[in-house]
Amino acid sequence: MRGVSSEHSAILEVGDGAPDFELPALIGGVKKRFHLGEELERKNIVLAFYPSNWEPVSARQMSEYQSERDQFTAASAEVVGICVDSIMNTTEWEREIGPFDYPLCSDFWPHGEVSRGYGVFRSEQPLGGASQRAVFVIDRSAKIVFRKVYGMEQVPPLVETLEALHVR
Repeated sequence: MRGVSSEHSAILEVGDGAPDFELPALIGGVKKRFHLGEELERKNIVLAFYPSNWEPVSARQMSEYQSERDQFTAASAEVVGICVDSIMNTTEWEREIGPFDYPLCSDFWPHGEVSRGYGVFRSEQPLGGASQRAVFVIDRSAKIVFRKVYGMEQVPPLVETLEALHVR
Protein backbone atom coordinates (compact mmCIF):
# COMPACT_ATOMS: atom_id res chain seq x y z
CA MET A 1 0.00 0.00 0.00
CA ARG A 2 1.72 3.13 -1.22
CA GLY A 3 2.34 5.87 1.31
CA VAL A 4 0.87 4.14 4.35
CA SER A 5 3.18 2.67 6.96
CA SER A 6 1.67 0.05 9.21
CA GLU A 7 4.23 1.03 11.86
CA HIS A 8 2.91 4.62 12.15
CA SER A 9 1.14 5.17 15.45
CA ALA A 10 1.05 8.93 16.12
CA ILE A 11 -2.03 10.67 14.79
CA LEU A 12 -1.32 12.83 11.77
CA GLU A 13 -1.58 16.58 12.27
CA VAL A 14 -2.89 19.52 10.26
CA GLY A 15 -0.23 20.39 7.69
CA ASP A 16 1.04 16.81 7.35
CA GLY A 17 0.91 15.11 3.98
CA ALA A 18 -1.89 12.58 3.71
CA PRO A 19 -0.57 9.06 3.09
CA ASP A 20 -1.85 7.65 -0.19
CA PHE A 21 -3.78 4.39 -0.16
CA GLU A 22 -6.01 2.13 -2.21
CA LEU A 23 -8.79 0.08 -0.61
CA PRO A 24 -11.77 -2.01 -1.68
CA ALA A 25 -14.85 0.18 -1.57
CA LEU A 26 -18.58 0.06 -1.94
CA ILE A 27 -19.97 2.97 -3.97
CA GLY A 28 -23.71 3.09 -4.49
CA GLY A 29 -23.93 -0.64 -3.78
CA VAL A 30 -21.21 -1.55 -6.30
CA LYS A 31 -17.83 -2.99 -5.25
CA LYS A 32 -14.93 -0.97 -6.65
CA ARG A 33 -11.48 0.24 -5.61
CA PHE A 34 -10.88 3.65 -4.04
CA HIS A 35 -7.48 5.27 -4.62
CA LEU A 36 -6.93 8.46 -2.62
CA GLY A 37 -4.31 9.94 -4.95
CA GLU A 38 -6.55 9.66 -8.01
CA GLU A 39 -9.51 11.25 -6.24
CA LEU A 40 -7.44 14.18 -4.93
CA GLU A 41 -6.78 15.20 -8.53
CA ARG A 42 -10.47 16.16 -8.79
CA LYS A 43 -11.69 17.16 -5.33
CA ASN A 44 -11.00 17.60 -1.64
CA ILE A 45 -11.54 14.45 0.42
CA VAL A 46 -13.17 14.00 3.83
CA LEU A 47 -11.90 10.77 5.39
CA ALA A 48 -14.42 9.64 7.99
CA PHE A 49 -12.95 6.79 10.03
CA TYR A 50 -15.57 4.94 12.05
CA PRO A 51 -15.17 1.98 14.43
CA SER A 52 -17.58 -0.58 13.01
CA ASN A 53 -20.59 -1.34 10.88
CA TRP A 54 -23.84 -2.37 12.63
CA GLU A 55 -23.25 0.22 15.32
CA PRO A 56 -25.92 2.93 15.81
CA VAL A 57 -23.58 5.94 16.03
CA SER A 58 -21.78 4.91 12.82
CA ALA A 59 -25.13 4.44 11.07
CA ARG A 60 -26.21 7.97 12.09
CA GLN A 61 -22.87 9.43 11.02
CA MET A 62 -22.87 7.81 7.58
CA SER A 63 -26.58 8.61 7.04
CA GLU A 64 -25.95 12.29 7.84
CA TYR A 65 -23.18 12.42 5.25
CA GLN A 66 -25.58 11.02 2.67
CA SER A 67 -28.42 13.39 3.54
CA GLU A 68 -26.07 16.41 3.35
CA ARG A 69 -24.09 15.20 0.33
CA ASP A 70 -25.10 18.28 -1.71
CA GLN A 71 -23.23 20.51 0.75
CA PHE A 72 -20.06 18.45 0.33
CA THR A 73 -20.43 18.46 -3.46
CA ALA A 74 -20.87 22.25 -3.40
CA ALA A 75 -17.56 22.46 -1.52
CA SER A 76 -15.84 20.32 -4.21
CA ALA A 77 -15.46 17.50 -1.72
CA GLU A 78 -16.22 13.81 -1.40
CA VAL A 79 -16.82 11.96 1.85
CA VAL A 80 -15.07 8.60 2.18
CA GLY A 81 -16.08 6.30 5.05
CA ILE A 82 -13.34 3.94 6.32
CA CYS A 83 -13.88 0.99 8.64
CA VAL A 84 -11.84 -2.12 9.46
CA ASP A 85 -14.81 -4.43 8.76
CA SER A 86 -14.70 -6.63 5.65
CA ILE A 87 -16.14 -5.45 2.35
CA MET A 88 -18.75 -8.25 2.56
CA ASN A 89 -19.85 -7.02 5.97
CA THR A 90 -19.96 -3.45 4.66
CA THR A 91 -22.04 -4.56 1.68
CA GLU A 92 -24.69 -6.12 3.92
CA TRP A 93 -24.71 -3.11 6.25
CA GLU A 94 -25.04 -0.64 3.36
CA ARG A 95 -27.96 -2.65 1.96
CA GLU A 96 -29.75 -2.27 5.27
CA ILE A 97 -29.14 1.42 5.98
CA GLY A 98 -28.18 2.87 2.57
CA PRO A 99 -27.73 3.27 -0.25
CA PHE A 100 -24.84 5.70 -0.05
CA ASP A 101 -23.53 7.64 -3.04
CA TYR A 102 -20.05 8.04 -1.56
CA PRO A 103 -17.36 5.38 -0.99
CA LEU A 104 -17.40 3.11 2.04
CA CYS A 105 -13.91 1.59 2.23
CA SER A 106 -12.83 -1.62 3.90
CA ASP A 107 -9.55 -1.37 5.83
CA PHE A 108 -9.82 -5.07 6.61
CA TRP A 109 -6.64 -6.46 5.05
CA PRO A 110 -3.96 -5.93 6.07
CA HIS A 111 -6.10 -5.28 9.12
CA GLY A 112 -6.29 -1.58 9.93
CA GLU A 113 -3.27 -0.60 7.82
CA VAL A 114 -4.75 2.72 6.66
CA SER A 115 -6.13 3.46 10.13
CA ARG A 116 -2.66 2.82 11.56
CA GLY A 117 -1.09 5.05 8.90
CA TYR A 118 -3.32 7.94 9.96
CA GLY A 119 -2.74 7.17 13.67
CA VAL A 120 -6.35 6.30 14.53
CA PHE A 121 -6.16 2.49 14.99
CA ARG A 122 -7.25 1.37 18.47
CA SER A 123 -5.09 -1.37 19.91
CA GLU A 124 -6.49 -1.00 23.45
CA GLN A 125 -9.95 -1.90 24.73
CA PRO A 126 -12.73 -1.05 24.36
CA LEU A 127 -12.97 -1.73 20.63
CA GLY A 128 -9.36 -2.82 20.25
CA GLY A 129 -8.73 -3.74 16.62
CA ALA A 130 -11.05 -1.00 15.27
CA SER A 131 -10.36 2.57 14.29
CA GLN A 132 -11.26 5.57 16.39
CA ARG A 133 -14.03 7.83 15.17
CA ALA A 134 -12.03 10.53 13.39
CA VAL A 135 -12.39 12.97 10.51
CA PHE A 136 -9.58 14.25 8.26
CA VAL A 137 -10.11 16.86 5.55
CA ILE A 138 -7.49 16.59 2.81
CA ASP A 139 -7.05 19.26 0.17
CA ARG A 140 -6.10 18.66 -3.46
CA SER A 141 -2.41 19.11 -2.69
CA ALA A 142 -2.70 16.04 -0.37
CA LYS A 143 -2.26 18.13 2.81
CA ILE A 144 -4.35 17.57 5.92
CA VAL A 145 -6.23 20.82 6.60
CA PHE A 146 -8.48 19.57 9.42
CA ARG A 147 -8.42 16.60 11.73
CA LYS A 148 -10.32 15.70 14.85
CA VAL A 149 -10.87 12.55 16.89
CA TYR A 150 -14.32 12.14 18.43
CA GLY A 151 -15.68 10.03 21.26
CA MET A 152 -16.95 6.61 20.26
CA GLU A 153 -20.53 7.64 21.07
CA GLN A 154 -20.28 11.07 19.39
CA VAL A 155 -21.53 11.79 15.88
CA PRO A 156 -19.04 14.27 14.39
CA PRO A 157 -20.84 17.59 13.86
CA LEU A 158 -21.14 18.22 10.12
CA VAL A 159 -20.73 21.96 10.66
CA GLU A 160 -17.08 21.48 11.74
CA THR A 161 -16.21 19.53 8.62
CA LEU A 162 -18.11 21.84 6.29
CA GLU A 163 -16.43 24.90 7.84
CA ALA A 164 -13.02 23.31 7.23
CA LEU A 165 -13.99 22.78 3.57
CA HIS A 166 -15.24 26.33 3.05
CA VAL A 167 -11.91 27.72 4.21
CA ARG A 168 -10.35 26.01 1.15
